Amino acid sequence: MENLIQLVNKIQRACTALGDHGEESALPTLWDALPSIAVVGGQSSGKSSVLESIVGKDFLPRGSGIVTRRPLVLQLHKIDEGREYAEFMHAPRKRFTDFAAVRQEISDETDRETGRSKGISSVPIHLSIYSPHVVNLTLVDLPGLTKVAVEGQAESIVQDIENMVRAFIEKPNCIILAISPANQDIATSDAIKISREVDPKGDRTFGVLTKIDLMDKGTDAVDILEGKSFKLNFPWIGVVNRSQADINKNVDMIAARRRENEYFANTPEYRHLAPRMGSVHLGKVLSKHLETVIKSRIPGLQSLINKTIIELETELNRIGRPIAADTGGKLYMIMEICRTFDQIFKDRLDGIRSGGEKIYQVFDNQFPAALKRLQFDKHLSMDNVRKLITEADGYQPHLIAPEQGYRRLIESCLVSIRGPAEAAVDAVHGILKDLIHKSMSETMELKQYPTLKAELGSAAIESLERMKEESKKATLLLVDMEYGYLTVEFFRKLPQDAEKGGNPTVSLFDRYNDAYLRRIATTVLSYVNMVCGTLRHTIPKSVVYCQVREAKRSLLDHFFTDLGKKEGKQLASLLNEDPAIMQRRTSLAKRLELYRSAQSDIEAVAWDNK
Repeated sequence: MENLIQLVNKIQRACTALGDHGEESALPTLWDALPSIAVVGGQSSGKSSVLESIVGKDFLPRGSGIVTRRPLVLQLHKIDEGREYAEFMHAPRKRFTDFAAVRQEISDETDRETGRSKGISSVPIHLSIYSPHVVNLTLVDLPGLTKVAVEGQAESIVQDIENMVRAFIEKPNCIILAISPANQDIATSDAIKISREVDPKGDRTFGVLTKIDLMDKGTDAVDILEGKSFKLNFPWIGVVNRSQADINKNVDMIAARRRENEYFANTPEYRHLAPRMGSVHLGKVLSKHLETVIKSRIPGLQSLINKTIIELETELNRIGRPIAADTGGKLYMIMEICRTFDQIFKDRLDGIRSGGEKIYQVFDNQFPAALKRLQFDKHLSMDNVRKLITEADGYQPHLIAPEQGYRRLIESCLVSIRGPAEAAVDAVHGILKDLIHKSMSETMELKQYPTLKAELGSAAIESLERMKEESKKATLLLVDMEYGYLTVEFFRKLPQDAEKGGNPTVSLFDRYNDAYLRRIATTVLSYVNMVCGTLRHTIPKSVVYCQVREAKRSLLDHFFTDLGKKEGKQLASLLNEDPAIMQRRTSLAKRLELYRSAQSDIEAVAWDNK
């Protein structure tokens, strides 16, 4: 069972090293889930003396006012033999055998965190003591509750200390060791008062009564120790600490323990309680209870750790891997991120992700609707037909059919198709740009490298611009080819129609009458509609070939070419990650390492204690 406490000690030290000591944090905290014993008491309640009695060493700072200004996590390790020594987590390579030096180091380390302003801090000091005379136990010594700020301290320190103490002991895994002096009214005990507020049922509170030997003559603490005047779920434990005179004379702690046992054994009022009184008994009770609580919490700890490991791994995967150190690694990393983006972009075009369907809507709805909106009737009005036919005839009227006039009429209509054709190219270009932006947003790795994201986005848009220009050339060329060379079969119908219904010998004046011109306009419109039908199918093919296909095939070709020419520093600049993300990744990685180690250790201990 003893390895249970050692396990918690190990995890607590690791938590503190990571800055996890139970405060609010965006990162998961393991500290709050670990069972611990917090020592609570008012100033001059004898709290420090109780701890020194349990340890058997005089090692805590003493003085007037608020002496304990940071939580002290005191981890006791029982060793079989050898000299007693102490180690601080902040000085791992230094072993203290002089406990007066331990006392000074606690004061110095407190000042290093809080300064000499007598302020307080919730960042704990970790002290491990190894001795044959202790039980395996972990205690958290909290600043003493006070009612008045001393000179040099902020007025808020009274409330600040209470808030710190409350933050520790209100956690459900905290066992409360409430220290109360017997020579004061127990109803006014600061420790009992705040313990009752956070643990009203008393399920987590142990009561310790100090200064029993200093009570007024004719009074005793029997009713309290027997739980009659103030009942707790756990029996009260009385202790007799060294007096100030004993401390001044450096009375040996072992001798003080012996005198404490003699006091309870020889005082008639307490003789029947003697077996469960004293600091030695207190240490054993707390050690056994802490072991029991830890064992009961192991399943919950395992569940919390397993769940948190998954959360940490998910978050680390979300923010991405750390940057490679060498040039080749950086280049490979950039290429991999770019390929991820490129694949997401292709998936959108291919329908695996949404977005590509908008291109089809351009071809199926937008472009045909634009062709229908073309006002060919303006080009084929009677006045315009008469004007273009007569101008094309020149000084010599046409003989059978006004071929040049037809050409000019057809060309004037087909030229207007260039507008919808260009609009289709621009519409697809806009959709492709939008897909690039969305694909970049979905490429999680790009979020941690804003410079690379900007460079990649710029290069992708530049590629689309080049493709758009090529697409416009090809698309407009299709339109130009339609009025550059007319379909022969269309003209072959004209003489036949003239023979069937016309009279080539009519006067020149009759050749330009409205009926004749209307017939020309109808024929031209028929031809233009035929061409529109053809272009409705060929222009989308041209756009897809020049823009969509090329974007899938070579969107980042120019970027990759330029990338291969960059040196190490230039590649590093592309991977100029947000410092906040770097710091968070480091914190998450360290925390994940802690949880994995804790998972392994707890599984081993749980198996041993089955």
